[in-house]
Amino acid sequence: MRGSFLLRLLSLCLAMMVVSGASAQEGHEGHVQPAAPAKAQAGERKILYYRNPMGQPDTSPTPKKDSMGMDYVPVYADEAAPPDAANAVRINLDKVQKLGVKTEVAAKRPVSRTIRAVGTVTVDERRLHMVTRKYEGWIEKLHADVTGQSVKRGQPLMEVYAPALVLAQQEYLATLRAGSALANADPETRRTAEELAESALNRLRNQDLAEGQIKRLRETRKESRTLMVSSPVGGVVLEKHAIQGMRFMPGDPLYRIADLSTVWVLADVFEQDMGLVQEGQAAEVTLNALPGRTFAGKVTFIHPVLNAETRTVKVRIELPNPNGELKPSLYATVVLAARSGAGEWIAVPDSALLDSGSRQVVLVERGEGLYEPRAVRVGGKGNGYVEILEGLKEGEKVVVRANFLIDAEANLRAALGHFSH
Repeated sequence: MRGSFLLRLLSLCLAMMVVSGASAQEGHEGHVQPAAPAKAQAGERKILYYRNPMGQPDTSPTPKKDSMGMDYVPVYADEAAPPDAANAVRINLDKVQKLGVKTEVAAKRPVSRTIRAVGTVTVDERRLHMVTRKYEGWIEKLHADVTGQSVKRGQPLMEVYAPALVLAQQEYLATLRAGSALANADPETRRTAEELAESALNRLRNQDLAEGQIKRLRETRKESRTLMVSSPVGGVVLEKHAIQGMRFMPGDPLYRIADLSTVWVLADVFEQDMGLVQEGQAAEVTLNALPGRTFAGKVTFIHPVLNAETRTVKVRIELPNPNGELKPSLYATVVLAARSGAGEWIAVPDSALLDSGSRQVVLVERGEGLYEPRAVRVGGKGNGYVEILEGLKEGEKVVVRANFLIDAEANLRAALGHFSH
């Protein structure tokens, strides 16, 4: 019995030692030691380091995974890039020629943007005149009797009969005769007569009686039954409400006359372009009605309110129109050349920019067949160039043609490097 007990105790100890050894071995095997970089065998490519598969500026001397579980990509000795270009991709020179890779030097240059807008020719509101009267009357005769007729300043428009004006003329003549009769009276009486005459004369002037008519009245000492109404400005009759024989009341619009020697073009500029438009800016205007002609003007006013429906702002452009070719209501196309910003920035052709929407990248040539993707911050765009505010130095070469193919090959290599591990 005692021998059997000792035998079972010895078996139990041996079993515990086996289990303990197995657990120790499992614990040792469960701890993964980082593998050392593979030593290059004869004829094999030598691995220098491992780079981040997503292009982040991070390298490792040993195999490693990023935060998303992707393996770092090995960089071989024959693909070695400068220390500050660890993310560069090397392309065989023969392939570079086949792809048609073309580069251009980044340099400081002014970047201007062309803004196009459509508009309409309108009348210069400052040169628009409405002919009305301050008295009641009747139109005896029309001289400007057609809409669209050109008139000169001071040209007769119509002859009117106004009882109030006839009475005012008679009062003025009466005061003149009284002043003549009192020529030998005392100074106070003569001064009173002169004041009465001046008061009657002011009533005529307040009724817009022309100075020439007042002078004729003073010289002839005879009132006129009808009086002439002349054009206050040279221009074109846009509207004619006056009809021969009609009765008019004070304030009734009789003629609407516009001086078209200068006109406006009201253009609709989209809100995303408003920051590039300013008063005094030069503008070129073309019209479908006058093909092959270009008219030069300038921006004189920017409307302070945005049209919520069209998301545009009215911009006023003033144009000289000495020959009357620019007629109101004609459609016009406006071209504004605007600087994208103050001063000069480093600029590259817009074909050099790889824009994913959230990240902008250019490919910088670091040597023959060696291209480094570089994240940049861009500014304004225009005339085929884009401003680079950060990420690029003056004098560096960027890829402007076949850069999409190089970028695709770099991404393919990163993907293959990931699947090979």
